Amino acid sequence: MPTWGYRGLRGSTLEDLINRTNEKYQENGLALIQKIPTPITPIKIDKEHRHITLAYFDQKSTVDYIGAVQGIPVCFDAKECAVDTFALQNIHEHQVRFMEDFEKQKGISFMLIYYSHKDVFYYLTLKKLLEFWNRGQEGGRKSFRFEELEEAYFLPKKHGVFVPYLEMLQKDLEDRE
Repeated sequence: MPTWGYRGLRGSTLEDLINRTNEKYQENGLALIQKIPTPITPIKIDKEHRHITLAYFDQKSTVDYIGAVQGIPVCFDAKECAVDTFALQNIHEHQVRFMEDFEKQKGISFMLIYYSHKDVFYYLTLKKLLEFWNRGQEGGRKSFRFEELEEAYFLPKKHGVFVPYLEMLQKDLEDRE
């Protein structure tokens, strides 16, 4: 386990890093965030190796994570991007609608994007996501460029926390006031 930052993910998946971060936040009493499993129906099972070889999704998933941070309901999705342009087709309309509905219930919704080729994490507020989303829905570009992102929402590298998103969540809350 690396002791500093998250250089190149070092063979771990984005999900693993977020899960480890969430465990650390829970251990420290800062947050309780759970990974939401995607419901599937197995079609073929390899009984000898005890794993599913073919399955289909039961229903549309909403977001990857949901929980609470210091009493505030939180939900977010995590995406990885290997280039400077993030295609909005990687986000589904039902996910955007779920995040909007979640915020109507006084929760906070956001996305965490890992730009693997730059080794940086970005906290995309729902407000900024909706700007990009609506632009695409209205006939504009159906993607957003790295240069369009707000500098203040890049996650800092921190010792002991792989994906330190709580600082950006705090900034998101402050920016709403």
